[in-house]
Amino acid sequence: MRSIWLLLGLGLLAVSHVQASVEFDQDLLDDDLDLSDIDENEEEFLRLLEEKNRINDIERENEIASRLAEVQHNLLNPVVEVDPCETMSCGAGRICQMQEEKPKCVCIPDCPEEVDTRRLVCTNTNETWPSDCSVYQQRCWCDSGEPGCTNPDNAHMHIDYYGACHEPRSCEGEDLKDFPRRMRDWLFNVMRDLAERDELTEHYMQMELEAETNNSRRWSNAAVWKWCDLDGDTDRSVSRHELFPIRAPLVSLEHCIAPFLESCDSNKDHRITLVEWGACLELDPEDLKERCDDVQRAQPHLLG
Repeated sequence: MRSIWLLLGLGLLAVSHVQASVEFDQDLLDDDLDLSDIDENEEEFLRLLEEKNRINDIERENEIASRLAEVQHNLLNPVVEVDPCETMSCGAGRICQMQEEKPKCVCIPDCPEEVDTRRLVCTNTNETWPSDCSVYQQRCWCDSGEPGCTNPDNAHMHIDYYGACHEPRSCEGEDLKDFPRRMRDWLFNVMRDLAERDELTEHYMQMELEAETNNSRRWSNAAVWKWCDLDGDTDRSVSRHELFPIRAPLVSLEHCIAPFLESCDSNKDHRITLVEWGACLELDPEDLKERCDDVQRAQPHLLG
C-alpha cells in the first residue's frame, strides 16, 4: 500500500510540473480581444481581461484534473500482459508455442542430452531410450505424423520402467493364472496402508473401511479406488501412459505385471475402462460401481 501512495505522489509531482509549464497564451488573447474596439474605459477592459484569465484557469484546472485521474487509474489498474501459454496444458512431449498469435501445443523440438545411465528408460517394446523426454518426443512425432517418427507404432509407445531394458521373464501357466489374485491382494494392502497413514481422501477412507468390514467389497473397492487413482485426466478410462505409476514399481518384482496389463485392454484401443479392469482382476461387473472421488453422484454407474 505504501508503494502505491509513493507512486501516486510521483504522479502528482509530474502533474504539477505540467501545470507550471502552462503559460498564458497571449496570442489567443489578442485574437479574441480586439483592443482597438475596446472603450477607453479602464474598468471595462480589466473586467474582460479578468474573465479571459478565469476561463484559462478553468481550462488548466480541468486538464490537470484529467491527467491526475489518468495517473491514479494507471496506478490502481496496472495493465498486466498474460502469456496465453501459461494457462495451456500440452501434456508429455509437447510444449506451447504462439503461432499466428494463437497458443498451440507442438512436439518438443529438443531433449537435453543425458549422460547419466540412471536416466535411461525401457519402453513396452523392450527398447532402451536415453530419457523419458526422448520417448515422449518420439511418441508425439509419430502421433502427429512428423518426419522424426521412426516407427508409426511408436505413437502408442509408453515407458515400462526406468533403467536399461533387461531380458523379460516369461509369464505363463500357473503364474499367469494366479496373478489376478495376487494383484487384488496387493491393491487392497496398498489401500489399507494409505488409510492407516491417513493419505486417502475422506471418500476413499470410507471405501477402505467398507472393504475392511465387508468381505464382498474387499477386492472390488480396492480395484475401483486404484482405477480412479490411475485415471489422471478423469476421462473415465486409463491410458497406457497412465498405467506407468503401477507398472514401473512392479515390473522388476512381478514378471507377470506387463502381460497382465496388456491383457486388460481387451479391445486393443490403448485404453482400459473400469469394466475391462474388473475383468482382468476377475471381479463381478455388478460390484464395479464407478465411485471416483471427483465425480460423486447420487446414483453411481458402470463404465464399459
